[in-house]
Amino acid sequence: MSTTSDVLVIGAGVVGAATAYFATQQGLTVTVLDKGLPASGTSSACEGNILVSDKELGPELELTRYSLDVWHGDLAEHKRLWEFGTKGGIIVASHESSLASLNRVMAAQAGYGVRVDKLDPDDLRKAEPHIAPNALGAASYPEDCQVQPMLVAAHLVRLATQAGARFMADTPVSGFLRSGHRVTGVRTPRGEFSAGAVVNCTGTWAGQLAALAGVNVPVLPRRGFVMVTEPLPPMVHHKVYAAEYIDNVGSSDAGLQASPVVEGTPSGTILIGSTRERVGFDPAVSTDALRTLARNAVALFPFLEHVKAIRHYHGFRPYCPDHLPVIGHDERAPGLWHAAGHEGAGIGLSAGTGKLLAQALAGGSPDMDLAPFAPARFGTQAPNSSHREDAKA
Repeated sequence: MSTTSDVLVIGAGVVGAATAYFATQQGLTVTVLDKGLPASGTSSACEGNILVSDKELGPELELTRYSLDVWHGDLAEHKRLWEFGTKGGIIVASHESSLASLNRVMAAQAGYGVRVDKLDPDDLRKAEPHIAPNALGAASYPEDCQVQPMLVAAHLVRLATQAGARFMADTPVSGFLRSGHRVTGVRTPRGEFSAGAVVNCTGTWAGQLAALAGVNVPVLPRRGFVMVTEPLPPMVHHKVYAAEYIDNVGSSDAGLQASPVVEGTPSGTILIGSTRERVGFDPAVSTDALRTLARNAVALFPFLEHVKAIRHYHGFRPYCPDHLPVIGHDERAPGLWHAAGHEGAGIGLSAGTGKLLAQALAGGSPDMDLAPFAPARFGTQAPNSSHREDAKA
């Protein structure tokens, strides 16, 4: 089999699906390949966050704000398909030091235009009556949203194919086609696929795919667990997490990090996160991580001590050492583009990433400058041995 498209998207998670969808909206011919099915990787093993609250000032927050506009604008007509919810987020401080830090973060974010409200203990307990009694205050972020990520990926792929795209499941990439130095397509067990542009949207495995093209994109996996409780009456009304979560998101430590993130779902179950640890692609279940999740959640919402956890799941977040995703054309391998390395923010940033990349792929000027996310920031060297321990497929 051999086929040619304007754009060849590798990976059908939420980022790849959004890229494919917006590329078709630009009038480009699109083929999407995945080694499995849509959302069969990281997109099926996360909570579906669209968060403003945990973003530091800088390019990622700018991309977050842009993505929110895309979710509420370009994709608004489809929001029921992926259970788009606007319940908002609350960051809770239980120590004087963390409250002081939270107040500084709120002031900086508000100065950047983020909607954030300070909650005193009484306000907090009105918003979340079951919060721990030692909570000293909180920040409320009404812009924080939620989706069902597997539905996002599946429906965006479907909408893209309805607009003329082609989707090929169970089609892993084994190598790249080239004309001189230029990447012109890929090889797969099902044949060769040629394209004017090849887009690497393989999430945690983006570094491995980039290595096949001889370029270094240091996307590494960070394993994370989520617990799910038995269905309950409405008890948690927002996405609620401790102030320490922001520090964990921005950390590069390899060891286990955990901070409580608790939220209710429309079905009545409660999702409990979050953990992060660098263990390569080790799929083992960590009882230490699960115990820590439970202990932290009870500290935030004491009633959970008497609630049953009915299951848990885990996956690998695609992490970049500088905590910025990789988005744009790779001048080290002309014809190759990347959209990966969003870590835990990938669901929320997928909409903006896909639209911006599609604008660039169509030859236009993206609505946002992609320079801070440029692949070439990692230099011209080939992948080095320091990343091999995290590249076990």
